[in-house]
Amino acid sequence: MKHTQSSHFQPLNDYVHQVQRRIGATAAAVYIIHKDTVVNEWYGGRHGSEPDSRSVDEKTQFNVASIRKTYLGLAISLLIEQGEIHSIDDAICRYLDKDIPQAEEVTLRHLLTHTHGLMEMQGKLVCEFPAGGDWAYRNTGIALLTELVHQLAGHPLSTYMQRNVFDLYGLHETGWRTEAREEMIYNYYEDPDTWVGPNDSTAGDQSNLFASTRDLAHWGAIHMNKGNIGGDQLIPESVFDRIVSPQTPKSLPDHEPLNGFIWWLQRDTPLNQLGERLPGGAYQVLGITGCACLVIPEYDAVVVRMYNQLSNPGGYDYLADIRQFGNMAGDLLRTF
Repeated sequence: MKHTQSSHFQPLNDYVHQVQRRIGATAAAVYIIHKDTVVNEWYGGRHGSEPDSRSVDEKTQFNVASIRKTYLGLAISLLIEQGEIHSIDDAICRYLDKDIPQAEEVTLRHLLTHTHGLMEMQGKLVCEFPAGGDWAYRNTGIALLTELVHQLAGHPLSTYMQRNVFDLYGLHETGWRTEAREEMIYNYYEDPDTWVGPNDSTAGDQSNLFASTRDLAHWGAIHMNKGNIGGDQLIPESVFDRIVSPQTPKSLPDHEPLNGFIWWLQRDTPLNQLGERLPGGAYQVLGITGCACLVIPEYDAVVVRMYNQLSNPGGYDYLADIRQFGNMAGDLLRTF
């Protein structure tokens, strides 16, 4: 991929740096791909607060937190392509070899779009609302989908993705990690109340997916180009058409977020992650550590930001911030 650094995007880098200081993150990065060319690559800060901590650079791998769920979404779409899943409107119980009475009406569509209504309460699975009746961001559905991949593929999610996607597209700086490495920002696990949860499994069932900024941008580009990289169609287009098409049940009111296979799609609602000035067809995913991947097909662009955020300071509105980030990126791309 070609590289050309443009000062046109410096205002976005400056904004990300200002927010980095406000939220207390020690590390930040911004990476923009436009028409298959890297037009902005900026890194700031260090891996930790210590003065001798490693400087952030192109090899630095961040914990991308909930962004990992889009990797699960691709695995589900691939399993459909391979004939292992008939339809996302099938009940999850059709595929799992265990009895889940609370999930009898829950389909894969509900799980992929956060409309399943399942949640854990005091170690038990309960129904917060009828499947398809509302929207609520819960990890319960993600756990069921991860289990589904393992059962149908015969391998954990991490192995399935390594063999079917990562190796294919050369995503060598992406993976589920359980031990610190020089290129990884690992300070999350020094906090007893870590936001990202445990990291003792390599199966892909925990929030310990790490990726470099450029690998995450390439992840977005793979989706935007529908699997075609450099003229090679490595995964069928139909896999990506499913992922980034609206999949939220039509029964939900328009003020609720709109999802594809996990990805947030552009919709005019104050609950949305995407800035209101971004064009239709844009989609995005955000992690609790502040990392984000924004895809804007109309501008032929992918925009990634990275943080190692560990807290929300008083007065900080993460939805307002991510929408402002997206609006700024879109405005700059529109005039580029």
